[in-house]
Amino acid sequence: MPRKGMPILRRQALISATIAEIGEAGTLDVTVSQIARRAGMSSALAHHYFGSKDQIFLSAMRHVLETFRLAVRARLIVAKTPEARIRAIIDASFESSQFEREIVAAWLAFYVRALQSGETRRLLQVYSRRLHSNLMVNLRQLFDADTAQLVAQGLASMIDGFYIRHALQDAVPDREGSRDMVNDYLQLWLERKRRS
Repeated sequence: MPRKGMPILRRQALISATIAEIGEAGTLDVTVSQIARRAGMSSALAHHYFGSKDQIFLSAMRHVLETFRLAVRARLIVAKTPEARIRAIIDASFESSQFEREIVAAWLAFYVRALQSGETRRLLQVYSRRLHSNLMVNLRQLFDADTAQLVAQGLASMIDGFYIRHALQDAVPDREGSRDMVNDYLQLWLERKRRS
């Protein structure tokens, strides 16, 4: 008889294996057998827990999104001002747990998958809306509504853009350099506001 917590542990192992396989392959073109082998179980067991390869991929994406959500929440709890909260969101976007090679590759693969899968597209839209909303609630306290929208779009585009560049190019700033460039963008807007 299986132990009580074993299904949860196996699902977590399969999700971790999925992210690792996608990271190694740089694509979603991995098999359930590869994922199951990395997780130390049979492909039949993987199908038992998730039903299909698409469901394994979606569960892996949900895991990545939840990890990001928790990182943002932990940083927002200690940030006291609107500017500090925006910088906390930027910092969470570039913290080491989000910027591991496998996670960056998974993000890129899921962006590509969203072009063919409505469910994946909906998950990515949840991420985009949450990021935009978290930025806007604080930017509105610093800028007028139109400027806040513009700055939010710029920050989100830079964050997503650095993930894409890190997945596809070698000559890009490291994690800290990328974070600093996004923070510099915010600083330029704050200085422009102070001068006006």
